[in-house]
Amino acid sequence: MSDAHSAEQGNQYVSFQYELVRKGIHMVSLSIPVLYYFISKELALSILVPLTVLFVVADVLRSYHAPSFVLYERIFGRMLRPHEKTLQKKTLNGASWVLISATFCVLVFPKLITITAFAILIISDTTAALVGRRFGTKKFNDKTLEGSTAFVLSAFVVILFTPKVAHAPAEYLIACISAIIGALAEVFSFDIIDDNFAIPVSIGAALWLLYAIFLPEMNIHLLDS
Repeated sequence: MSDAHSAEQGNQYVSFQYELVRKGIHMVSLSIPVLYYFISKELALSILVPLTVLFVVADVLRSYHAPSFVLYERIFGRMLRPHEKTLQKKTLNGASWVLISATFCVLVFPKLITITAFAILIISDTTAALVGRRFGTKKFNDKTLEGSTAFVLSAFVVILFTPKVAHAPAEYLIACISAIIGALAEVFSFDIIDDNFAIPVSIGAALWLLYAIFLPEMNIHLLDS
């Protein structure tokens, strides 16, 4: 058995088939930035806040109420990672973190930045996970070089389709730099904070800062009105 195959087996949290299911569910979250493009910040929050509270409460109940945990494990068992299969470690699942980060980004960032950051999270995180699981050999910090490369390349594609102020070349450049920062956040957030939060927040913060430094004349609140 090759070293790469051994590493894959040793770090295989769920089967690749169920990883596809997990990421398929994750991709449904792409509806968040798409829908947000067409609605106001206030309406977006009126949807996101109750959903976030509902998911977090359900997660807390799962973590502290044994019968709820048994039901949760029975329904989702094959798709769960080790930290989600135990009552010993009190953690929120990925869906809760996606909603928490969406609510945070909508509250804090201009709409243009939130849409870009969140679209990259959903598409590039999914791409990185699947490529890393299937083809990853060079592992570091529970991630793979192949997965991180896929993250960055897919993010560059996403950036071609996300909103811009004036579609100036510099806007694409700073968005690409922010995507690379998001890829680094995915790697180094391991065991610190969930990457579903770390990725969009780091991209959003970087993009906002880079606009302020290099393109201060551009109105990044263009979509907020």
